[in-house]
Amino acid sequence: MIQDLVRQKDLLLREYEFEKEQFQRQTENMGVQKKVRRGMCWFPLSVGRSYYNSLDQMVVEVSRTADTDVEHQFEPGKPVCFFQEDASGMLSYMKFVAQVSFVEENRMVIALPSAGALAQIANADRLGVQLYLDEYTYRLMFQALDTVISAKDNRLAQLRDICHTSAPASEFSFAPVRFPWLNASQEKAADLVLRAKDVAVVHGPPGTGKTTTLVEAIYEALRREVQVLVCAQSNMAVDWISEKLSERGVDILRIGNPTRVTDRMLNDTYERRFERHPLYDQLWGIRRNIRQLYDSREGNRENRHQKIARLKERAAELEYTINESLFSDARVIACTLTGSAHPLLTGRRFGTLFIDEAAQALEASCWIAIQKADRVILAGDHRQLPPTIKSPAALSGGLDKTLMQTICENKPRCVSMLTIQYRMSDEIMQFPNREFYDGLLQSDPSVKYRGILDWDTAIEWVESDLETDNGKRKTENEDLTPKSNSFHLSDFTFPFSSGETLASDGLSRINPVEAELALQTLHDYIERIGKDRILYERLDIGIISPYKGQVQLLRRMLRKDSYWKPLRPLISINTVDGFQGQERDIILISMVRNNEQGQVGFLADLRRINVAITRARMKLIIIGHSPTLCQHPFYKRLKHYIDNLWE
Repeated sequence: MIQDLVRQKDLLLREYEFEKEQFQRQTENMGVQKKVRRGMCWFPLSVGRSYYNSLDQMVVEVSRTADTDVEHQFEPGKPVCFFQEDASGMLSYMKFVAQVSFVEENRMVIALPSAGALAQIANADRLGVQLYLDEYTYRLMFQALDTVISAKDNRLAQLRDICHTSAPASEFSFAPVRFPWLNASQEKAADLVLRAKDVAVVHGPPGTGKTTTLVEAIYEALRREVQVLVCAQSNMAVDWISEKLSERGVDILRIGNPTRVTDRMLNDTYERRFERHPLYDQLWGIRRNIRQLYDSREGNRENRHQKIARLKERAAELEYTINESLFSDARVIACTLTGSAHPLLTGRRFGTLFIDEAAQALEASCWIAIQKADRVILAGDHRQLPPTIKSPAALSGGLDKTLMQTICENKPRCVSMLTIQYRMSDEIMQFPNREFYDGLLQSDPSVKYRGILDWDTAIEWVESDLETDNGKRKTENEDLTPKSNSFHLSDFTFPFSSGETLASDGLSRINPVEAELALQTLHDYIERIGKDRILYERLDIGIISPYKGQVQLLRRMLRKDSYWKPLRPLISINTVDGFQGQERDIILISMVRNNEQGQVGFLADLRRINVAITRARMKLIIIGHSPTLCQHPFYKRLKHYIDNLWE
């Protein structure tokens, strides 16, 4: 039991060392333009205004002036470092670490550690910024694992033993709680959550109303508890469930970076509520006076320092009063798992911790938040996207096995699976149902036969190979052949080839002919529906590729063709990870892989493909090279299933 956690710590150390080594190699050996193409660097930068934000942090605005089409990896909360390039092309890194506060396509707001850091940036000629190793999150996870491993004779030790051993999980004994507006499986799951004294799991396959069920369980739990903690791995997941709770009238205090929240949740962030408090203007005035005194050279130095000390003491009193007011009013404290270690939550304890999207969170990150709770409710789907692991050794060792999976294996009686899905037509649902959910899912009558066109199949496989098995080029449908022998994107020209190739970043993969085929196929389907109908009914479309390089290629191609201009607001193009938790009326997937060896790479992670194919409500189109993909048994079964729908 404890050995499992010790092993988790060892695997996490391998992941940390691997990521650290990668970062050092990239920093020392990789050219700046290659970093830019990989989305981990902006260079050169234009520096904008600087100011103090509501947290009294010095922030600076920067914008990238080149390679603005490259999809970047910067996110709020991520650490970054600045560098400058001299006349000879040599880079010199500034000796401080900053943090992204806000980022959009080509503009970023960065929180600096000091005013001296701002002076270094202002004096730099050719300035750049790149991602820095996130050691803070690793440090929190290592500390959490150490704490839970050494826990003894306390609630944390009990929860550890219940999750990792055969120690029984107990329940409260009271009459079943009825939720007549939920379906039977949702009602059973919500009742299980309320009864659990220790731990419970809500297993929510795609479209089964996991968030709805969790919101009802939280709402009912607040009848019995003053305050609960709600966490998730990502800011997006935290904001989504927070928004649903807010719609039910629940008072929420959102801890974390306010730039990551939706517009509807912005007023519930700690920063915005802090600024609206009646005492805030007084506090801001004191902070301004402190900064002015630090900058002043007038009067007696000792008297000035004494005055600063008194003002700081008063500011601390006001800040404490405001914080206590904010926390006493809130019924739900919402943050990411890492955010639960925020200094604002130091010393605070909660009766119940709810962890949404728990199947995407490393076990170590879950323990960061569990330390603050008496019981734990996890929700998610371990048949969808797992945590992202970069180290092959850590991955093969099982670092991607989540706490939710462990509980599902050790405590099946604590797990309740939702079985009625409200997203997909039955034809789309049945294959993942059979492959991942033991045939337990059922389509609600409202979606079972949903579709866009009469006499249309919900799923189709478009063959991306330009040759038939006997070597003759396909001619049955001329619309499905590329329109030219080559096409140009950015500075690259791709030859006429139906095979895959490495993208310009040297890491991802692209298949240019398949990309053109994908857009042509979507074009033809839109023409069948009618462009005016698409726009009038606001039918939304998702284009998914497991490979980031193909995603970027498809985005560029879409922007270059005027046909798509009126439809662009309705079309999203992203990786599988980018579509997690989303759905669209029409989904098209470009599988990319096309090689003689039958190598499918990380497409062999079937949980990833489960996410991709379950995003579609009414129409799913797969563009793939069956001679390559169908050498894998899963894709062979998928192709067979789709082919049989036509019979």
